[in-house]
Amino acid sequence: MKVLVLNSGSSSQKSCLYEIGGFLPDDPPACLWQAKVEWNGETAESAIKLGNGIEKKERIKMSSRSDVVERLLQSLWNGETRAVASAAEIDVVGHRVVHGGPHFEDPVFVTAEVKSAIAGVSAFAPLHNRAELQGMEIVEKLLGEVPQVAVFDTGFHKHMPISAAIYPGPYEWFESGIRRYGFHGINHKYCARRAARLLGREAASLRLVSCHLGNGCSLAAIQNGKSVDTTMGFTPLEGLMMGTRSGSVDPGILTYLVRQKNLTGEQLDDVLNKRSGLLGISGVSEDMREILAAIKNGNERAQLAFDIYVHRLRSGIGAMIAVLGGIDGLIFTAGVGENSAEVRAASCESLGYAGIKLDAKKNAKSPVDAEIGAADSKARVLIVRAQEDWEIARSCWDLMRKSPAIP
Repeated sequence: MKVLVLNSGSSSQKSCLYEIGGFLPDDPPACLWQAKVEWNGETAESAIKLGNGIEKKERIKMSSRSDVVERLLQSLWNGETRAVASAAEIDVVGHRVVHGGPHFEDPVFVTAEVKSAIAGVSAFAPLHNRAELQGMEIVEKLLGEVPQVAVFDTGFHKHMPISAAIYPGPYEWFESGIRRYGFHGINHKYCARRAARLLGREAASLRLVSCHLGNGCSLAAIQNGKSVDTTMGFTPLEGLMMGTRSGSVDPGILTYLVRQKNLTGEQLDDVLNKRSGLLGISGVSEDMREILAAIKNGNERAQLAFDIYVHRLRSGIGAMIAVLGGIDGLIFTAGVGENSAEVRAASCESLGYAGIKLDAKKNAKSPVDAEIGAADSKARVLIVRAQEDWEIARSCWDLMRKSPAIP
Protein backbone atom coordinates (compact mmCIF):
# COMPACT_ATOMS: atom_id res chain seq x y z
CA MET A 1 0.00 0.00 0.00
CA LYS A 2 1.42 3.39 -1.03
CA VAL A 3 0.50 6.10 1.47
CA LEU A 4 1.09 9.78 0.71
CA VAL A 5 1.19 12.06 3.76
CA LEU A 6 0.58 15.81 3.63
CA ASN A 7 1.59 17.90 6.62
CA SER A 8 0.34 21.40 5.84
CA GLY A 9 1.53 24.29 7.97
CA SER A 10 0.87 28.01 7.88
CA SER A 11 4.18 28.73 6.12
CA SER A 12 5.34 25.30 5.02
CA GLN A 13 4.22 22.09 3.34
CA LYS A 14 5.83 18.72 4.05
CA SER A 15 4.98 15.56 2.14
CA CYS A 16 6.18 11.98 2.34
CA LEU A 17 5.41 8.78 0.43
CA TYR A 18 5.57 5.45 2.26
CA GLU A 19 5.11 1.90 1.03
CA ILE A 20 3.65 -0.44 3.66
CA GLY A 21 3.17 -4.16 3.15
CA GLY A 22 0.86 -6.60 4.90
CA PHE A 23 1.95 -5.60 8.40
CA LEU A 24 3.19 -2.50 10.19
CA PRO A 25 6.94 -2.59 10.88
CA ASP A 26 8.16 -1.91 14.42
CA ASP A 27 10.56 0.79 13.23
CA PRO A 28 9.61 3.67 10.91
CA PRO A 29 10.68 2.89 7.33
CA ALA A 30 12.45 5.37 5.07
CA CYS A 31 10.28 7.42 2.73
CA LEU A 32 10.27 6.52 -0.95
CA TRP A 33 9.95 10.26 -1.65
CA GLN A 34 9.84 13.27 0.60
CA ALA A 35 9.46 16.94 -0.07
CA LYS A 36 9.27 20.20 1.77
CA VAL A 37 8.42 23.70 0.66
CA GLU A 38 8.73 26.85 2.78
CA TRP A 39 7.21 30.18 1.87
CA ASN A 40 9.20 33.39 2.26
CA GLY A 41 7.32 36.44 1.01
CA GLU A 42 6.68 36.07 -2.71
CA THR A 43 8.98 33.09 -3.17
CA ALA A 44 8.96 29.47 -2.07
CA GLU A 45 11.94 27.21 -1.49
CA SER A 46 11.39 23.52 -2.19
CA ALA A 47 13.51 20.46 -1.49
CA ILE A 48 12.74 16.96 -2.76
CA LYS A 49 14.59 13.80 -1.78
CA LEU A 50 14.20 10.26 -3.08
CA GLY A 51 14.99 7.06 -1.24
CA ASN A 52 17.87 6.41 -3.64
CA GLY A 53 19.58 9.61 -2.56
CA ILE A 54 18.62 11.90 -5.45
CA GLU A 55 17.94 15.44 -4.21
CA LYS A 56 16.60 18.52 -5.93
CA LYS A 57 16.27 22.02 -4.53
CA GLU A 58 14.82 25.09 -6.18
CA ARG A 59 13.43 28.54 -5.48
CA ILE A 60 10.01 29.17 -7.00
CA LYS A 61 8.38 32.53 -7.61
CA MET A 62 5.01 32.02 -6.00
CA SER A 63 1.84 32.74 -7.93
CA SER A 64 -0.28 31.09 -5.24
CA ARG A 65 0.15 28.55 -2.46
CA SER A 66 -2.00 25.99 -4.23
CA ASP A 67 0.08 26.25 -7.45
CA VAL A 68 3.28 25.57 -5.50
CA VAL A 69 1.78 22.56 -3.68
CA GLU A 70 0.42 21.18 -6.97
CA ARG A 71 3.84 21.49 -8.57
CA LEU A 72 5.43 19.76 -5.60
CA LEU A 73 3.02 16.82 -5.67
CA GLN A 74 3.26 16.41 -9.44
CA SER A 75 6.98 15.81 -9.04
CA LEU A 76 5.97 12.48 -7.49
CA TRP A 77 5.18 11.09 -10.92
CA ASN A 78 6.96 13.53 -13.25
CA GLY A 79 10.60 14.29 -13.99
CA GLU A 80 13.81 13.21 -12.31
CA THR A 81 12.23 13.11 -8.83
CA ARG A 82 9.54 10.67 -9.93
CA ALA A 83 8.85 7.96 -7.33
CA VAL A 84 5.77 6.34 -8.93
CA ALA A 85 4.86 5.67 -12.55
CA SER A 86 1.58 7.53 -12.23
CA ALA A 87 -0.71 9.12 -9.67
CA ALA A 88 -2.90 6.01 -9.85
CA GLU A 89 -0.31 4.08 -7.80
CA ILE A 90 -1.13 6.10 -4.68
CA ASP A 91 -3.66 4.17 -2.57
CA VAL A 92 -4.50 6.70 0.16
CA VAL A 93 -3.54 10.22 1.25
CA GLY A 94 -3.29 11.21 4.90
CA HIS A 95 -3.49 14.75 6.25
CA ARG A 96 -2.37 16.18 9.56
CA VAL A 97 -5.23 18.35 10.83
CA VAL A 98 -4.20 20.55 13.73
CA HIS A 99 -7.64 21.18 15.26
CA GLY A 100 -10.51 18.70 15.25
CA GLY A 101 -12.59 20.72 17.71
CA PRO A 102 -15.19 18.78 19.71
CA HIS A 103 -16.09 16.56 16.74
CA PHE A 104 -13.16 14.25 16.10
CA GLU A 105 -10.87 11.93 18.01
CA ASP A 106 -9.92 9.05 15.73
CA PRO A 107 -8.70 9.33 12.13
CA VAL A 108 -11.58 9.53 9.63
CA PHE A 109 -12.03 9.35 5.89
CA VAL A 110 -12.45 12.80 4.38
CA THR A 111 -15.96 13.52 3.17
CA ALA A 112 -17.84 16.74 2.45
CA GLU A 113 -19.25 16.58 5.98
CA VAL A 114 -15.80 16.11 7.53
CA LYS A 115 -14.39 19.06 5.58
CA SER A 116 -17.31 21.19 6.70
CA ALA A 117 -16.69 20.28 10.34
CA ILE A 118 -12.97 21.07 10.02
CA ALA A 119 -13.82 24.41 8.44
CA GLY A 120 -16.26 25.06 11.28
CA VAL A 121 -13.44 25.06 13.84
CA SER A 122 -10.90 26.88 11.67
CA ALA A 123 -11.26 29.96 13.87
CA PHE A 124 -9.46 27.97 16.61
CA ALA A 125 -6.40 27.40 14.37
CA PRO A 126 -7.04 29.52 11.27
CA LEU A 127 -3.62 29.37 9.62
CA HIS A 128 -3.35 25.61 9.95
CA ASN A 129 -6.86 24.27 9.37
CA ARG A 130 -7.40 26.36 6.24
CA ALA A 131 -4.09 25.20 4.76
CA GLU A 132 -5.03 21.60 5.51
CA LEU A 133 -8.41 21.97 3.83
CA GLN A 134 -6.67 23.47 0.82
CA GLY A 135 -4.39 20.43 0.72
CA MET A 136 -7.43 18.14 0.58
CA GLU A 137 -8.85 20.12 -2.34
CA ILE A 138 -5.55 19.93 -4.22
CA VAL A 139 -5.35 16.16 -3.74
CA GLU A 140 -8.90 15.79 -5.00
CA LYS A 141 -8.01 17.85 -8.08
CA LEU A 142 -4.83 15.89 -8.86
CA LEU A 143 -5.76 12.38 -7.73
CA GLY A 144 -9.52 12.28 -8.16
CA GLU A 145 -11.34 9.75 -5.99
CA VAL A 146 -8.35 8.48 -4.02
CA PRO A 147 -9.34 7.95 -0.35
CA GLN A 148 -8.18 10.74 1.94
CA VAL A 149 -7.81 10.46 5.72
CA ALA A 150 -7.76 13.24 8.31
CA VAL A 151 -5.60 12.60 11.40
CA PHE A 152 -6.09 15.07 14.23
CA ASP A 153 -3.45 16.62 16.49
CA THR A 154 -6.12 17.14 19.13
CA GLY A 155 -7.34 13.52 19.04
CA PHE A 156 -4.74 12.06 21.42
CA HIS A 157 -5.84 14.47 24.16
CA LYS A 158 -9.58 14.02 23.67
CA HIS A 159 -10.02 11.83 26.74
CA MET A 160 -8.09 13.90 29.24
CA PRO A 161 -9.91 13.93 32.58
CA ILE A 162 -12.65 16.52 32.51
CA SER A 163 -10.97 18.31 35.42
CA ALA A 164 -7.93 18.88 33.19
CA ALA A 165 -9.97 19.85 30.12
CA ILE A 166 -12.35 22.49 31.49
CA TYR A 167 -11.25 26.07 32.10
CA PRO A 168 -12.35 27.64 35.40
CA GLY A 169 -14.57 30.20 33.70
CA PRO A 170 -18.36 30.07 33.35
CA TYR A 171 -19.58 26.55 32.64
CA GLU A 172 -21.23 27.96 29.51
CA TRP A 173 -17.74 28.19 28.00
CA PHE A 174 -17.44 24.43 28.07
CA GLU A 175 -20.95 23.97 26.72
CA SER A 176 -20.06 26.18 23.73
CA GLY A 177 -16.84 24.28 22.91
CA ILE A 178 -14.32 26.39 24.82
CA ARG A 179 -12.13 23.80 26.53
CA ARG A 180 -8.55 22.57 26.57
CA TYR A 181 -7.94 20.50 23.43
CA GLY A 182 -4.17 20.09 23.40
CA PHE A 183 -1.95 19.78 20.34
CA HIS A 184 1.10 17.92 18.99
CA GLY A 185 -0.94 14.83 19.83
CA ILE A 186 0.17 12.88 16.76
CA ASN A 187 3.81 13.09 17.79
CA HIS A 188 3.15 12.68 21.53
CA LYS A 189 1.29 9.46 20.74
CA TYR A 190 4.10 8.20 18.53
CA CYS A 191 6.76 9.07 21.12
CA ALA A 192 4.92 7.22 23.90
CA ARG A 193 4.77 4.04 21.83
CA ARG A 194 8.35 4.43 20.59
CA ALA A 195 9.68 5.05 24.11
CA ALA A 196 7.96 1.91 25.40
CA ARG A 197 9.63 -0.10 22.62
CA LEU A 198 13.06 1.42 23.31
CA LEU A 199 12.68 0.65 27.00
CA GLY A 200 11.37 -2.87 26.44
CA ARG A 201 8.21 -2.07 28.42
CA GLU A 202 4.48 -2.12 27.78
CA ALA A 203 3.10 1.39 27.23
CA ALA A 204 0.36 0.65 29.77
CA SER A 205 3.00 0.26 32.51
CA LEU A 206 4.68 3.62 32.01
CA ARG A 207 4.26 7.15 33.34
CA LEU A 208 5.83 9.37 30.69
CA VAL A 209 6.37 13.09 30.21
CA SER A 210 6.81 13.91 26.52
CA CYS A 211 8.54 17.23 25.72
CA HIS A 212 7.80 18.35 22.15
CA LEU A 213 10.18 21.28 21.75
CA GLY A 214 10.28 22.92 18.35
CA ASN A 215 9.17 26.37 17.20
CA GLY A 216 5.96 25.34 18.95
CA CYS A 217 6.37 23.63 22.32
CA SER A 218 4.14 21.44 24.46
CA LEU A 219 4.35 18.80 27.17
CA ALA A 220 2.10 15.79 27.62
CA ALA A 221 1.61 13.65 30.72
CA ILE A 222 1.00 10.13 29.43
CA GLN A 223 -0.25 7.27 31.60
CA ASN A 224 -1.24 3.84 30.33
CA GLY A 225 -0.48 5.09 26.82
CA LYS A 226 -3.07 7.89 27.11
CA SER A 227 -2.77 11.64 27.54
CA VAL A 228 -3.97 12.77 30.97
CA ASP A 229 -2.74 16.37 30.77
CA THR A 230 -0.94 18.70 28.39
CA THR A 231 0.28 22.29 28.34
CA MET A 232 -1.45 23.60 25.21
CA GLY A 233 -5.14 24.29 25.49
CA PHE A 234 -7.96 25.89 23.51
CA THR A 235 -5.37 27.05 20.98
CA PRO A 236 -1.67 26.25 20.40
CA LEU A 237 -0.79 29.46 22.26
CA GLU A 238 -1.17 28.22 25.84
CA GLY A 239 1.61 26.72 27.93
CA LEU A 240 5.36 26.88 27.44
CA MET A 241 7.41 29.74 26.04
CA MET A 242 7.96 29.07 22.31
CA GLY A 243 9.83 30.50 19.34
CA THR A 244 7.55 33.46 18.67
CA ARG A 245 4.59 32.54 20.92
CA SER A 246 4.35 33.77 24.49
CA GLY A 247 2.77 30.70 26.01
CA SER A 248 0.65 31.31 29.10
CA VAL A 249 0.46 34.88 30.39
CA ASP A 250 -1.76 36.62 32.94
CA PRO A 251 -5.10 37.31 31.15
CA GLY A 252 -5.15 40.63 32.98
CA ILE A 253 -2.29 41.78 30.76
CA LEU A 254 -4.58 41.43 27.77
CA THR A 255 -7.44 43.40 29.28
CA TYR A 256 -4.91 46.06 30.34
CA LEU A 257 -3.58 46.33 26.79
CA VAL A 258 -7.10 46.61 25.42
CA ARG A 259 -8.16 49.28 27.90
CA GLN A 260 -4.96 51.30 28.26
CA LYS A 261 -3.24 50.82 24.91
CA ASN A 262 -6.34 50.36 22.71
CA LEU A 263 -5.00 47.17 21.12
CA THR A 264 -7.45 45.29 18.93
CA GLY A 265 -7.98 41.55 18.90
CA GLU A 266 -5.88 41.27 15.74
CA GLN A 267 -3.05 43.25 17.32
CA LEU A 268 -3.11 41.09 20.45
CA ASP A 269 -3.04 37.99 18.29
CA ASP A 270 -0.03 39.33 16.40
CA VAL A 271 1.88 40.22 19.58
CA LEU A 272 1.23 36.91 21.35
CA ASN A 273 1.76 34.61 18.36
CA LYS A 274 4.42 36.38 16.29
CA ARG A 275 6.35 38.86 18.44
CA SER A 276 6.76 37.10 21.78
CA GLY A 277 8.61 34.03 23.05
CA LEU A 278 12.34 33.67 22.34
CA LEU A 279 12.15 36.32 19.61
CA GLY A 280 10.28 38.84 21.73
CA ILE A 281 12.58 38.57 24.75
CA SER A 282 15.92 38.21 22.97
CA GLY A 283 15.32 40.55 20.04
CA VAL A 284 17.65 38.17 18.20
CA SER A 285 15.72 35.21 16.82
CA GLU A 286 13.07 32.58 17.47
CA ASP A 287 15.68 29.90 16.62
CA MET A 288 17.30 28.29 19.69
CA ARG A 289 20.54 27.78 17.76
CA GLU A 290 20.85 31.52 17.17
CA ILE A 291 19.93 32.24 20.80
CA LEU A 292 22.76 29.98 22.00
CA ALA A 293 25.21 31.58 19.56
CA ALA A 294 24.24 35.04 20.82
CA ILE A 295 24.75 33.91 24.43
CA LYS A 296 28.32 32.87 23.57
CA ASN A 297 28.86 36.39 22.26
CA GLY A 298 27.71 37.88 25.56
CA ASN A 299 24.16 38.93 24.57
CA GLU A 300 22.34 39.42 27.89
CA ARG A 301 18.84 39.42 26.42
CA ALA A 302 19.53 36.14 24.66
CA GLN A 303 20.65 34.70 28.00
CA LEU A 304 17.46 36.00 29.61
CA ALA A 305 15.34 34.41 26.89
CA PHE A 306 17.08 31.07 27.44
CA ASP A 307 16.65 31.33 31.23
CA ILE A 308 12.92 32.08 30.94
CA TYR A 309 12.48 29.24 28.44
CA VAL A 310 14.21 26.75 30.77
CA HIS A 311 12.41 28.04 33.88
CA ARG A 312 9.02 27.50 32.26
CA LEU A 313 10.06 24.13 30.87
CA ARG A 314 11.20 22.89 34.29
CA SER A 315 8.00 24.20 35.86
CA GLY A 316 5.89 22.45 33.24
CA ILE A 317 7.72 19.15 33.59
CA GLY A 318 7.28 19.32 37.35
CA ALA A 319 3.54 19.90 36.92
CA MET A 320 3.23 16.91 34.59
CA ILE A 321 5.12 14.70 37.08
CA ALA A 322 2.75 15.82 39.82
CA VAL A 323 -0.28 14.89 37.71
CA LEU A 324 1.20 11.44 37.04
CA GLY A 325 2.19 10.91 40.67
CA GLY A 326 5.76 10.14 39.58
CA ILE A 327 7.68 9.46 36.39
CA ASP A 328 9.19 6.46 34.65
CA GLY A 329 10.45 8.19 31.52
CA LEU A 330 11.19 11.70 30.23
CA ILE A 331 11.14 12.14 26.44
CA PHE A 332 12.71 14.96 24.41
CA THR A 333 11.51 15.28 20.81
CA ALA A 334 11.23 17.74 17.87
CA GLY A 335 13.87 20.20 16.67
CA VAL A 336 15.05 21.71 19.96
CA GLY A 337 14.31 18.61 22.02
CA GLU A 338 16.34 16.36 19.71
CA ASN A 339 19.26 18.67 19.00
CA SER A 340 19.89 21.04 21.90
CA ALA A 341 22.04 19.38 24.55
CA GLU A 342 22.06 22.73 26.38
CA VAL A 343 18.26 22.83 26.75
CA ARG A 344 18.08 19.20 27.88
CA ALA A 345 20.88 19.66 30.42
CA ALA A 346 19.45 22.87 31.86
CA SER A 347 15.89 21.53 32.09
CA CYS A 348 16.98 18.34 33.87
CA GLU A 349 19.39 20.10 36.23
CA SER A 350 16.77 20.64 38.96
CA LEU A 351 14.79 17.41 38.41
CA GLY A 352 16.95 15.20 40.61
CA TYR A 353 14.13 15.09 43.16
CA ALA A 354 12.14 13.05 40.61
CA GLY A 355 15.00 10.61 40.03
CA ILE A 356 16.08 12.24 36.75
CA LYS A 357 19.81 12.40 36.06
CA LEU A 358 21.53 12.88 32.70
CA ASP A 359 24.69 11.26 31.44
CA ALA A 360 26.58 14.37 30.28
CA LYS A 361 28.59 12.56 27.59
CA LYS A 362 25.57 10.83 26.09
CA ASN A 363 23.55 14.04 26.19
CA ALA A 364 26.29 15.98 24.40
CA LYS A 365 26.11 13.58 21.43
CA SER A 366 22.31 14.00 20.98
CA PRO A 367 21.77 10.36 19.95
CA VAL A 368 18.46 9.72 18.20
CA ASP A 369 16.04 7.11 19.59
CA ALA A 370 18.34 6.40 22.49
CA GLU A 371 18.67 6.85 26.25
CA ILE A 372 20.73 9.71 27.64
CA GLY A 373 20.09 9.13 31.34
CA ALA A 374 22.86 8.28 33.78
CA ALA A 375 23.23 4.68 34.93
CA ASP A 376 21.86 5.61 38.37
CA SER A 377 18.94 7.70 37.04
CA LYS A 378 15.76 6.24 38.50
CA ALA A 379 13.66 7.69 35.69
CA ARG A 380 14.75 6.92 32.12
CA VAL A 381 15.56 9.86 29.84
CA LEU A 382 15.30 9.48 26.06
CA ILE A 383 15.62 11.39 22.82
CA VAL A 384 12.96 10.26 20.34
CA ARG A 385 12.93 11.56 16.78
CA ALA A 386 9.62 13.21 15.86
CA GLN A 387 7.79 11.03 13.34
CA GLU A 388 4.43 12.70 12.74
CA ASP A 389 4.36 11.65 9.09
CA TRP A 390 4.91 7.99 9.93
CA GLU A 391 2.22 8.08 12.62
CA ILE A 392 -0.21 9.52 10.05
CA ALA A 393 0.76 6.82 7.55
CA ARG A 394 0.18 4.14 10.19
CA SER A 395 -3.29 5.56 10.85
CA CYS A 396 -4.12 5.53 7.13
CA TRP A 397 -2.93 1.92 6.71
CA ASP A 398 -4.95 0.83 9.74
CA LEU A 399 -8.13 2.62 8.64
CA MET A 400 -7.90 1.24 5.10
CA ARG A 401 -7.44 -2.31 6.39
CA LYS A 402 -10.41 -2.07 8.74
CA SER A 403 -12.89 -0.35 6.43
CA PRO A 404 -14.85 -2.46 3.95
CA ALA A 405 -16.60 0.65 2.65
CA ILE A 406 -14.43 3.60 1.68
CA PRO A 407 -16.10 6.93 0.80
